[in-house]
Amino acid sequence: MKFPTFKYHPNPIATGSVAESSNQCICCERRNGFIYTGPVYALDDLDNRFCPWCIADGTAAERFEAVFTDESGIGDDELAIETQEKVARRTPGFAGWQQERWLSCCNDAAAFLGPMGRKELEELGSTAIEAVRESTGLKGSDWTRFYSVLDREAGPTAFVFKCLHCSKLKAYTDKA
Repeated sequence: MKFPTFKYHPNPIATGSVAESSNQCICCERRNGFIYTGPVYALDDLDNRFCPWCIADGTAAERFEAVFTDESGIGDDELAIETQEKVARRTPGFAGWQQERWLSCCNDAAAFLGPMGRKELEELGSTAIEAVRESTGLKGSDWTRFYSVLDREAGPTAFVFKCLHCSKLKAYTDKA
């Protein structure tokens, strides 16, 4: 079975939102080799219970009245309801230290590239580093100190997105 494609979260395995697992999906009752590890907003505790296929086709959200990204944190532009629904109910979310935000650009949700520390930002390049610096508003030695402690695992962490239309990188940061 081909791994599902997520327009707004192109590599959920690399970002840590989906992991290899022998767990059975609570929705389709199959063991597909992967399980969603990100946040689930629902009445029941459904952590680590859905396969990516049931998220992609909307079955998990519909059957369990679940969302994977809080709708109040989706977009910093006016987004179509359909886009908000797709991000919230048919796209793997991600966990942050504080309330997650899903950034947008060009009147569309942006693609989530992942949580990043200094090392990951340096691998992505100067444009990503500048997107994070710009989002913080820090300059000079304040920025240098903040940048030196960015850490994907321990915080503060940068969350980086890429516009699907103009390719601009956008980011925000949060702390443990």
